[in-house]
Amino acid sequence: MTYRKKLIEVALPLEAINMESAREKSIRHGHPSTLHLWWSRKPTATARAVLWASLVDDPSSWPERFPTEAEQQKERQRLFDILGRIKVETDKKGNQKQVVRGLVSWNDINDPNSGVLLEGQREIARCLAWERGEEPPKKPEEVREYIAKYAPPAYDPFAGGGSIPLEAQRLGLEAHASDLNPVAVLINKALIEIPPKFKDLPPVNPEDRQKQKISSWHGAQGLAADVRFYGAWMRERAFERIGDLYPKVKINHEGTKEATVIAWLWARTVKCPNPACGCQMPLANKFSLSTKKGKEAWVEPEVINHEDTKDTKESLRDLGAFVVPKIRFVVKSGEGKAPEGTVERKGARCLACETPVPLDHVRSEGRAGRMGAQLMAIVAEGQGGRVYLSPQQEHVEIADSAQPTWKPDADLPHNPRDFKTPNYGMKKISDLFTPRQLVALTTFSDLVSEAREQATQDAIAAGLPDDDVPLNEVGTGARAYGEAIAVYLAFGVSRAANTLCTIARWTASRDQTVTAFARQAIPMTWDYPDVNPFSGAAGDLQVSLSSICEVLERNQINSNGQAIQHDAIAPHPNDTTPKLISTDPPYFDNIGYADLSDFFYVWLRRSLGSIYPNICSTLLVPKAQELVATPYRFGGSKQKAKEFFEEGLSKTFERLNKVVYSDYPLTVYYAFKQEETDQKGQDDESVASTGWETMLEGLINKNFSIDGTWPMRSELSNRMVASGTNALASSIVLVCRPRPTDAAKITRRQLLTELKRQLPHALKTLQQGNIAPVDLAQASIGPGMAIFSKYAAVLENDGSPLRVRTALQLINQILDEFLTEQEGEFDGDTRWALTWFEQHQFNEGQYGDAETLSKAKNTSVSGMVEAGILEAKAGKVRLLKRDELKPDWNPNQDDRMPDWEVAQYLIHALDQKGETGAAELLAKLGDKGEIARDLAYRLYSLCDRKGWTQEAISYNSLVISWPEINRLASEVKPNDPIQTSLF
Repeated sequence: MTYRKKLIEVALPLEAINMESAREKSIRHGHPSTLHLWWSRKPTATARAVLWASLVDDPSSWPERFPTEAEQQKERQRLFDILGRIKVETDKKGNQKQVVRGLVSWNDINDPNSGVLLEGQREIARCLAWERGEEPPKKPEEVREYIAKYAPPAYDPFAGGGSIPLEAQRLGLEAHASDLNPVAVLINKALIEIPPKFKDLPPVNPEDRQKQKISSWHGAQGLAADVRFYGAWMRERAFERIGDLYPKVKINHEGTKEATVIAWLWARTVKCPNPACGCQMPLANKFSLSTKKGKEAWVEPEVINHEDTKDTKESLRDLGAFVVPKIRFVVKSGEGKAPEGTVERKGARCLACETPVPLDHVRSEGRAGRMGAQLMAIVAEGQGGRVYLSPQQEHVEIADSAQPTWKPDADLPHNPRDFKTPNYGMKKISDLFTPRQLVALTTFSDLVSEAREQATQDAIAAGLPDDDVPLNEVGTGARAYGEAIAVYLAFGVSRAANTLCTIARWTASRDQTVTAFARQAIPMTWDYPDVNPFSGAAGDLQVSLSSICEVLERNQINSNGQAIQHDAIAPHPNDTTPKLISTDPPYFDNIGYADLSDFFYVWLRRSLGSIYPNICSTLLVPKAQELVATPYRFGGSKQKAKEFFEEGLSKTFERLNKVVYSDYPLTVYYAFKQEETDQKGQDDESVASTGWETMLEGLINKNFSIDGTWPMRSELSNRMVASGTNALASSIVLVCRPRPTDAAKITRRQLLTELKRQLPHALKTLQQGNIAPVDLAQASIGPGMAIFSKYAAVLENDGSPLRVRTALQLINQILDEFLTEQEGEFDGDTRWALTWFEQHQFNEGQYGDAETLSKAKNTSVSGMVEAGILEAKAGKVRLLKRDELKPDWNPNQDDRMPDWEVAQYLIHALDQKGETGAAELLAKLGDKGEIARDLAYRLYSLCDRKGWTQEAISYNSLVISWPEINRLASEVKPNDPIQTSLF
């Protein structure tokens, strides 16, 4: 089978992709993740990069256009610059920082004046045109039309949060998404299917139609304006109906000043087991309200051992009567310190009698239905910011008066790992909400239907067709438009539920409520905020919808999309059309998507069941077919859960092999777990990750060859190093091709010969592409597995098939040999320094050993001392540390300049003066600098093997920064003065 290799099968600017993917975690406004919560959503930068690099040809695919390796590398670098490049830029305050520019940049892709999206689309169109023997289109509209006509449709069978199909649509491909989970399907419909239906349509609400000309609405801006308008309409109607449940609070003793409540802070309570006490003991992790400097506030609990009456202040206890102590909360601020909380992992304590209370007692009280709640404080919006007030009985009574007419009474799953509340008697979804929260959410949910009807009537008045074709079919008229608005309004309600619940938390450091799903689980919370949904803060419907509208306004609608509910294992009628497939399947049992989704599904189903009756046909999210290895669904059997997962994954790969467009690679994300670093097993054999092998074997067994393995990181620190090279990858992208049915079989010896012949060239290409040393080992698996997996089988001497684990070991062996052989390119001083460094790092060693080694490396100790890399005295020898290097070193005046010395000076310049300082030095070094980067790979590998983390960071950083250092160095003119002092 012949095909043109794509860029993703050869090299990628990984550091730029990873750096921008990590930065996305701090982006909120307009980011697709703010449409609706989804767990482990892929960064859009990663998804966009993978798709684009799967569509664009590698220069080596066109030898007639790029005949030499130098020309191919130059063209590859040009493509890297389009996709993503790291630059140093100076802000308005004069501070320098690294930024990413190009197609992966969130800022650039959302800047209509940057032109990066069009530039990326032009490259896709160019490759399509060259393949067809045509001239590439040039005008923007022609480029987009060409892609729409000739590019393959994109498909993600595990669409989840929608990053992959959304980015395919952004690039101009027809996007297809499917998922078994109805919440995921609705998210994808909201992202890729609904906006194109109403592209460039002006809003239908009367307010916006009067403000702005009809022609000035683009993309989904009109839809966003209507969602905002009808959301405000819903909020007003809701306040009319339930506003009395959310009163203002008096903030002075006279009761003449009032403020809007942000949240009421409660603590759960159970009865103290001490028979001499019996107090309703508050359970709170903390009593701090605000830890912001100058605004410190906390709750001070007070034990009340008597009851006050109008006639006497005497304690009833003094009269011989037993009185159960009570806890009163008083809010304090200013100087002082909040008391410690009363509950932790090991147990609780009673504030009244200080009795330690085991959590078993708390659990039994909760399961018996005897867990209550006590108001600790009220947070309100004052003139100068948040104000904290002591509890007021009137507010307790109002909260207790709420009577919900409906509640989601479905059971929470028996998932002991991720769901902790059932241990404490909170076994139903409705138990995660207070009665007042249930009233608010059901009121908002009911109003979605009313807003839909209002929007439909306004759409008719605005001129949309008055047909009865629903959104769920092919409707684009008034009814469908009203239903589309309802989808986003329902998302607003669902997002609000993430805050309007008792598993949300109040954070004292930020003075605000944090949503329930801080992680992929439903934990047990002890103190919680009961948020006011009319406060303008977190939990307010208007706040939720504002985020949704920003996503719509930024949505770049470049093609049509379709999202369906479908099991990835099962064939589908659309499978007859070949597709570009990129997907992020569930990984083993990492995340119980279906279990977690029930929290939102019950509200989405209530609001949208009539609009999407098929998607919302089940009472809860389907679980039996979900492709996760969850033991509790198999009677606690981990083995049965594992077999179910592996069988399902195998069937999925078998289906995808029939669907994938043969001209383009299939890309699969594998979620790499940090704890899956190598261990030592029997016979000292290196034991690799079982899940990793399962994924590789599953693909190979279903006739895929694996051409690439790219580590994708989305953690904020991109220069960290761990003892296991692969530990940093939050996911690995596997690049695959269907293997020909007539693939040959070879022996282990033949495989090893082929690896030794082909893999070094691929590794050199990776280095030329500036892959970070920390990623080299993982990325080298790709070209290695490409050789192994292109054969039907690789046979051992006894005729048995070679295991994937063994193949991985052979690939790592070739990588070590490659890095070792690179030492031959270095001078004698550097080869000596490498060997000495491996044995002693920067510590002292015996002079005699150093002298013996120097003879083997054809150098001398005295010469290296003279060169300035070594210290020799009192019979001891050691390599000089970077902070001991000469501050006034000038390479033009150095007669003996080992590669080791050059690399250390470059790293020191980078540490002290950043890329600019290193670039000034590189400009002076000329060609001598390039080999220093190659040396950094060898030194990183050595440090990584030795576990010298901090030293490894230095070599990794030099390679990461090299493109920008090289670029800045090229801008230094020959006659420009270069500072004599480097540091």
